[in-house]
Amino acid sequence: MRRKSARLLILLLLAPLLAGCLERGQPTMVNAGGDDDDAFCRASNAVGSPEYVACRKDRDVQRNNANARADRRQRDLGDYMLNHPDHP
Repeated sequence: MRRKSARLLILLLLAPLLAGCLERGQPTMVNAGGDDDDAFCRASNAVGSPEYVACRKDRDVQRNNANARADRRQRDLGDYMLNHPDHP
């Protein structure tokens, strides 16, 4: 019985730490519905116009670049931690 309680306690203590890993794949510039890009581009352009399409493409490029930067920083941090185990 004591062993099960210890395992449960460890699991409860580790669960919040591991939950942060699940958030890694979230986009950095868009909310859940993706409507902020649409609202941003609609504010200054008519839907379907070439300017609106260009605005949406620019926002997509910005989001992809932000995701690539975040991924690169995460990878660089992992590489640093592997190559410098003596520096916490």
